[in-house]
Amino acid sequence: MKTKTVSDLLPGKYEVLAFYGPAGTGKSMRSQMVASKRSVDIIIDDGLLISRGRILAGKSAKTEPNMVRAIRRAMFHFPEHRDEVRRCLARHPGSRIMILATSRGMSDEICEVLGLPPPSEYVRIDQVASDDEIEKALYERKQNKRHVIPVAQTQIQKNYTGRLVGRLKNLFSSRDEAEKTIVRPPFSYYGALKIESAVVEQIAEHVARGTVQVVSVKEPKVKEENDRLVISLSLTVRTGALSFKELTGQAALRVRVAVEQLTGMEVARVDVTIAEVTFDD
Repeated sequence: MKTKTVSDLLPGKYEVLAFYGPAGTGKSMRSQMVASKRSVDIIIDDGLLISRGRILAGKSAKTEPNMVRAIRRAMFHFPEHRDEVRRCLARHPGSRIMILATSRGMSDEICEVLGLPPPSEYVRIDQVASDDEIEKALYERKQNKRHVIPVAQTQIQKNYTGRLVGRLKNLFSSRDEAEKTIVRPPFSYYGALKIESAVVEQIAEHVARGTVQVVSVKEPKVKEENDRLVISLSLTVRTGALSFKELTGQAALRVRVAVEQLTGMEVARVDVTIAEVTFDD
């Protein structure tokens, strides 16, 4: 691995906050909450420059083919990547910046490489998350291979049309092949938002009703299991090109994708049953 490059300090005044903790402890998931409470303008996470759920510059380390390149990407050791991020930072003088890192030393090195002043404040993950929450985050990373990034899915699709979007699609599959990436919508930056179950039920009903061969939807129900949603639907369907198995699978997938994209909430499963069948002439 190449030695780090120390860049000249960027012109203008910047204030840097380091938010650090071991990998997989939930830093990215809580980054927007910490940023909101401390009036942070820009988040630096995993090679990306992010502001209020929008990617300003950079490239995610998750796109790299191996661990060595991923580390170098996250540390801004690639000249073109580093220069792009520095140019973007130079357009935002006076910003309050939060760096996500696995250690104080990592955050200090990122500051040196990007030409930022050393962090004026260090916040450990255990200062904003309980032991149980950290343990749960570690379990999600190690067992379920889930990783959170604090941007909207539209931003991911806009900036990365290849490898990373493929990992996002794994969220809607039962296969457990690669690490899955969970995106947080930008509205979560601004504080807590409560979405009533009735809203989710209406979304599920509307989307399911638009599925081919679905005549009507009865009794949509939503409940919560381990901080994830379980949605149940009962359908009246007509016969057609799709088998009943294909039809229910398509309806479940459409509902799951729509609810996760529109609300930012994670769906554990969608249970679809067929209550009535009508026959086409």
